[in-house]
Amino acid sequence: MIARLTPLVFILIWSTGWIVAKLAAPHADPFAFLIVRYVGAAALLAPLAFVLGARWPATWGEWGHALLNGVLLHAVYLGGVWWAVSQGVPAGVSALIAALQPLFTALAAGPLLGERLGPRRWLGVALGFAGVAAVVAPKLAGGATEGLGGLGLPIAANVLGMAAVAAATLHQKRALAGADLRTLAPAQYLGALAVTAPVVWATGGTRIDWTGETLFAMAWSVLVLSIAAIMLMLVMIKRGEVSRVAALIYLVPPTAAVQAYLLFGETLSPLQLAGMALAAVGVGLAAGAASGAPASAEGCIAANVPAGEDAAKRSRPPA
Repeated sequence: MIARLTPLVFILIWSTGWIVAKLAAPHADPFAFLIVRYVGAAALLAPLAFVLGARWPATWGEWGHALLNGVLLHAVYLGGVWWAVSQGVPAGVSALIAALQPLFTALAAGPLLGERLGPRRWLGVALGFAGVAAVVAPKLAGGATEGLGGLGLPIAANVLGMAAVAAATLHQKRALAGADLRTLAPAQYLGALAVTAPVVWATGGTRIDWTGETLFAMAWSVLVLSIAAIMLMLVMIKRGEVSRVAALIYLVPPTAAVQAYLLFGETLSPLQLAGMALAAVGVGLAAGAASGAPASAEGCIAANVPAGEDAAKRSRPPA
């Protein structure tokens, strides 16, 4: 029973990422908050990796790939999402945009990995983007009178973050297939820190008001999203359940939307709810049997992983 609930618990934890971003937004500049999160997560994960005897990158090339992957998964993806939410993009809408990653991965897998898109997956891509258009269009129209000061630029940043996860998925498939998640995770945070810190310095966005909500958001981000999620991921990899998590990705946007409604009063129109369902169907069709799970808590649920024991063996970290 507990084993069956593990993927659902993982998805529930993952969906809170957008809620935490919304909770912290009034009290901290997004990039400053993320820097503290990266430092905290790396400081906890690195000693744990040493204790567990995990294999660290052995060459400068492996380190370079791990750091680059962290830039894509954390600096660009998390940075884009957190900044978008801080600028007013609703949590449910932001989560839906992020959930489109399989569509971008499917489109890019053809020219980069030689994977063909059949009619079913092309239909999925079309439905997915149509669904997102139905969800996002009213928000863009509402901010049209404000020009780029509305939601156009934040939504673009959210889309950029989603594209970064797609790039990270393909990068991990090609360059980090044998990496140990226990050491790759802290290396990724170091890569993200190296890029985010100069951004904070250049923009002067260093504000963090350490209120109770900020402390809770930080503790949840580090201990639950960055640590517990990775531990759950390791458990699921050993059990061969990564494909089940990839299937449940479609529950993340509505779960985040429900949480945002209960906590912040965010609402979506009937058209937007229908668009969210249409996008989920599209992502499901487009995902197909593509493979390659990003080795991080932030990326793993966006991956398209083939079912079966062989996939679990390919995804399992080396001893």
